[in-house]
Amino acid sequence: MPGPELTSAIESPQAAPDRHNQGEDPNRWLRVLFPSTADLIFALFLVFLATGPLAVKLLGDAGIGWHIRTGELIWQSKAVPRLDPFSSTMRGQPWYAWEWLYDMAVGALHGAGGLNAVVFFNALAIAATFAFVFRKMTRRGAGVTLAVVLLLFAAIASSVHFLARPHVFSWLFTLIWFELLRDYELDGNIRRLFWLPAIMLVWVNVHGGFLVGLVLLGVYSLAFILESLISKSDSRISSPVRKAEILAVFGVACAGVTLVNPYGYLLHVHIYRYLSDKFLMDHINEFLSPNFHGIPQKSFAIIILVTLAALATARQKMATSELLVILFAVYSGLYATRNMPVSALLLVMIVGPQLSRALANGSSSAGLSGIASRLRANYAGFERRMGALESRLSGHWLPIVTILVGGWVCLHGGRLGSLQAMNATFDGNRFPVQAVDWLDREGVRDPVFCTDSWGGYVIYREFPKLQVVIDDRHDLYGPEYLMNYLKVIRVEPGWGQALAATHASWILLPRQSAATTLLREVHAWTVNYEDKTAVLFRRTGSAE
Repeated sequence: MPGPELTSAIESPQAAPDRHNQGEDPNRWLRVLFPSTADLIFALFLVFLATGPLAVKLLGDAGIGWHIRTGELIWQSKAVPRLDPFSSTMRGQPWYAWEWLYDMAVGALHGAGGLNAVVFFNALAIAATFAFVFRKMTRRGAGVTLAVVLLLFAAIASSVHFLARPHVFSWLFTLIWFELLRDYELDGNIRRLFWLPAIMLVWVNVHGGFLVGLVLLGVYSLAFILESLISKSDSRISSPVRKAEILAVFGVACAGVTLVNPYGYLLHVHIYRYLSDKFLMDHINEFLSPNFHGIPQKSFAIIILVTLAALATARQKMATSELLVILFAVYSGLYATRNMPVSALLLVMIVGPQLSRALANGSSSAGLSGIASRLRANYAGFERRMGALESRLSGHWLPIVTILVGGWVCLHGGRLGSLQAMNATFDGNRFPVQAVDWLDREGVRDPVFCTDSWGGYVIYREFPKLQVVIDDRHDLYGPEYLMNYLKVIRVEPGWGQALAATHASWILLPRQSAATTLLREVHAWTVNYEDKTAVLFRRTGSAE
């Protein structure tokens, strides 16, 4: 953070009155030289997520493996796949590669810079998201210090899904979409809304989170209708109604744009069936409600409590739209863990400015003790000075340099001179790295049964040489198949028949699992390889 000398210099244009009077800014070089807080946030997120232990965390979900291979298939065939190429049980069955645009991007990046480039690409999206949230909070009145604190809690809550997957781009699309709607509500500038169909055209082909955009359109339309109903002045009635009508037009346009995907309306039918399937929603971890024993979940709970405090202390009436978005964010975040990041970010964007106003313009000094009054005044003054400094720092060289250097490092094997700056790999303690090495050395070509969470990794390493029996594309396999899969993994009654139905000759399982313990005692299966992470069984007899 810049020292007091820099602050003083930037805030004192009188330092060189003669040049100032000639139209020159004597402190311009200082503003360009020192990065703003938003620039620092972007650079820090990008560096820490793309290098070191956090880069491994971004590869904590093996699904990125089949995303990469799908993208490569699209580039090779010049077509989006419609039939499954990866699974021995689903090969040739209809498959919706609904994130194909993201797949193309990571497929091309992987070819250019390997996993380093893929991780850097996703880290770039996360860094842009949090820098965007901070900038919008402060521009709407949040104090710099408070915005940083809230952003930290939002980052911790979101860390549960810091993964190299397309949903991180959906976060950014959601927040940009939300800000466009907020801007339209404030100034009524229709031109802003023309960005919505353009964003939706990309969003629908990147991630299924495009549905959130349609929900937010509905939320704002409902807010305008409610405001028109409760307004008593005739002069206030027409404006909300007009805005609701305009949003309805753009809502129809955006809904129509969602049909511009390789599968047309069939994608919508598929998503509806997927999200409305009770078995899948009750058995896929990310769709379950948060377990508040974890640190990210506790951080989300703190954000909810802060939101309640902001609502209780707000001295000016909160907009109906903001209240509805808060209700939506809290409900969706409590409903499913996968919704926590977007919910946390939406909440801090709304409550940050509200809390800052409450702290700066709270109870009058007469109602406070002398010490409390001075503390509040000192805090308000500090935030004003920080805000003035932040608004004057206009040099954005740091994010640009960070991106350029990171891209150069990715294209050079992760090396920056003699330093190995990036080395993105799958964690051998989490994934069967050595076991798949053994499969590759032995030239195994038969289908491999593994856990759904490992399937994407096996696809990444061994496609097209061998196929998996199952992976984490749960919408492809469907509830009936997954029921049988869970019988095997959990060693439930009927597990033997369910396993035999897969026609698998090889089974790759975590070393510490109930299924591994049982198979060690089954004579039809023999351990061919074992390490601290995984055990590889081969069928040597008839199924029992």
